[in-house]
Amino acid sequence: MNIYHTIRMETEQHRGRTAVIEGGESVSYGQLFASVDRVAASLRAAGVGGDAGRVGVLCADSIDYIIASLAVLSLPAVVVPISPEQSRTEVGSILDRISVQYVLFEQGAHDLPGARPFPSDGFVSKAFSLSRCDVVSAPPGEYASLNPAFIRFTSGTTGASKGIVLSHETILDRTDAADKGMRITHEDRVLWVLSMNFHFVVSILLFLRRAATIVICSRQFPESLIDGITNRRGTFIYASPFHYTVLARSGLLSGDALRNIRMAVSTAMKLPGAVAEEFRAKFGFELTEAYGIIEVGLPFMNLSSDSAKRGSVGKPLPDYEISIRNADASGTGDIWLRGKGMLDAYFSPWTDRPRILQEGWFRTGDLGKIDDDGFLFILGREKGVINFAGMKIFADEVESVLNQHPRVAESLVYGMSHPQYGQLPMAKVVLKDGSADTAELRRFCYRRLSSYKVPKDFEFVDALPKTASGKIKR
Repeated sequence: MNIYHTIRMETEQHRGRTAVIEGGESVSYGQLFASVDRVAASLRAAGVGGDAGRVGVLCADSIDYIIASLAVLSLPAVVVPISPEQSRTEVGSILDRISVQYVLFEQGAHDLPGARPFPSDGFVSKAFSLSRCDVVSAPPGEYASLNPAFIRFTSGTTGASKGIVLSHETILDRTDAADKGMRITHEDRVLWVLSMNFHFVVSILLFLRRAATIVICSRQFPESLIDGITNRRGTFIYASPFHYTVLARSGLLSGDALRNIRMAVSTAMKLPGAVAEEFRAKFGFELTEAYGIIEVGLPFMNLSSDSAKRGSVGKPLPDYEISIRNADASGTGDIWLRGKGMLDAYFSPWTDRPRILQEGWFRTGDLGKIDDDGFLFILGREKGVINFAGMKIFADEVESVLNQHPRVAESLVYGMSHPQYGQLPMAKVVLKDGSADTAELRRFCYRRLSSYKVPKDFEFVDALPKTASGKIKR
């Protein structure tokens, strides 16, 4: 089983259809596959073989990113995505922890020792280099037998394991499962603004399997996304709440501008109620909030058009089950999931699926509750829970209130140990400009939160620490 070969087989009747559009460049499915084959041949000539070898792919979102990733998968070798935004130290950590053997990278995006130009007429516009890495340790023998395709470098739920291994079979299961919510067809024109380094496996590969047209709008945002809506006749948007806020507030889009959009999926972070309301007020339909987990896939999408269910990630898609465990009196507890497409292993330290799952169930590390209609509401992560005098405070909830203040750009709420109360809620705040008064922020929170949830102190900072995927580090 190979995801690339599956894509080719499933799109056989659509070779002439446009696969990807990037600015003034575009490729059909037939041209895309021809380019992939040429790059794969160049990789083999350079010594990059199959045997589940690990190849780092470092490139900005583009047609060439897709070509490079598919070429590695076709060998078959394993793609280890590396973001151009990651620092030299972060890249070095990925190479070391995942025992990466080669790095194929866009020239100018990084500088790796021993790198040589990688000429191939398969790329559309970018020039690449190839670097061979010294591998200190090899994975266990069972690694190759998994038929691995991707390894995403991440801390995982435990915060200790590094590198989530996904096999070709797992990716096929995930894309099939996610499509029961998205229902992608060859008539869709997907407007893409997220990072392919972090959102490739379920989404991009699913769009390709269904012969949809992917319009890359991540550069020159928001003009490129607005162009995708108005001139590219987009039908499907896959974006974050930030992107939808910009659309709702743009004077370049009228209320009926999204009349061709059949679904607008909000992912990557919790969808604030204010953003959902602003979007619906202007465009007349609800955003579809999705809940994705790298270890699991995309198990939830809120497919309801009922604004009363806003704030929920919906019911589980058909191939998934949910269990709420250790629930308190309000019904809030640990979210456990099982279904198709669970991760195959953690790479470093090596931990196989049977040792990760409990009778097929995966503990997400998120806390939530299910309403009487079966809709899941996520209330935060365990590590984002502050215990104040025996009462739970969800950092996400307090942050969402703070972020509504007109002077606040973003915030981080955390617990500080206290001998009497257990933990006190504290906040670090990044301002949009100028200064703000602590008393004003406190009054703002008191009007919107229970008194015990209001941060006891506010610290104004220039920036908050972020992960490689852009999420705030806790």
